[in-house]
Amino acid sequence: MSAPTLQNDVFLRALSRQETEYTPVWLMRQAGRYLPEYNATRARAGSFLGLAKNPDYATEVTLQPLARYPLDAAILFSDILTVPDAMGLGLDFVAGEGPRFARPLRTEADVAKLAVPDMAGLDYVFAAVAQIRRELHGKVPLIGFSGSPWTLACYMVEGAGSSDYRLVKTMMYQRPDLMHRILEINAQAVAAYLNAQVEAGAQALMIFDSWGGVLADGWFQQFSLDYTRRVVAGLIRHHQGRQVPTIVFTKGGGLWLEQIADCGCDAVGVDWTVNLGKARAAVGDRVALQGNLDPMTLFGGAERIRAEVIHTLDSYGSGPGHVFNLGHGISQYTPPEAVEVLVQAVHEHSRRQRQGT
Repeated sequence: MSAPTLQNDVFLRALSRQETEYTPVWLMRQAGRYLPEYNATRARAGSFLGLAKNPDYATEVTLQPLARYPLDAAILFSDILTVPDAMGLGLDFVAGEGPRFARPLRTEADVAKLAVPDMAGLDYVFAAVAQIRRELHGKVPLIGFSGSPWTLACYMVEGAGSSDYRLVKTMMYQRPDLMHRILEINAQAVAAYLNAQVEAGAQALMIFDSWGGVLADGWFQQFSLDYTRRVVAGLIRHHQGRQVPTIVFTKGGGLWLEQIADCGCDAVGVDWTVNLGKARAAVGDRVALQGNLDPMTLFGGAERIRAEVIHTLDSYGSGPGHVFNLGHGISQYTPPEAVEVLVQAVHEHSRRQRQGT
């Protein structure tokens, strides 16, 4: 059965730096705890993993923000740690603490046992992608995603989130050979994982290098960007007659925007610390840009939200190649009505920009 005709391809055209009628907008973590309906579904699922590993629940929460807001893309509801979980590290989510691995990589023997997982162990993700794509009925494109090799390695070595990255950086500085082995396996796994999402129905891809910005200059290029580049080089770039664009987002990566733009991706995500106009001047017409409103702006009230949306759009300026987003994931405490103000402001002001009014 052929896929339904895509009714709104503004997001995909923007990523290809084609002219669009307005600036498309979606939000990182748009399906999340700020929505009461998400919390209700999560309660039914019993746990975060119960939600993420059940295609019916994952589909339900993926579609929830699209029922509320005229967003221009859907993003698969999942977690970046599905890949290391499939590697056998034993993922669990501890209430109030976040993700933890029961078997982190701490020794040479741990690293020696690591292998690219059988993608069959991630079938629940691909089933969710296919189901979401069907239930979107062509309304907007679907984004698939993964963590970057470096960001996954951070969790895999630390065993959880970290405030100082001491364990993973100790391995990197003392035993770079072990770190390179982890990253090489991760790069192979991430490329296979993202390609399987495309085969299942994802129409664009995003690589979250959430922890790339904790690395020193020089080390970022060697231990993060080089492996992201390897992933991008291995991705399916066309599927079912359309380009499958790839977005790379490095939180704290403003120093390296030009180098990230040269990694082979179609778009670079920028966080809220970056001046969008200067970022555009730096990357030129090589890639599209995605971002970059401070997520905390959504606590500033309607007038402040509208003013900052206008400032962000005006900072980018006229012409193609911009996807509006936050500079990081939306806070769980965000008032849902603030998102409505944001989306409306993006669409209205960007239309005015194109009309010259």
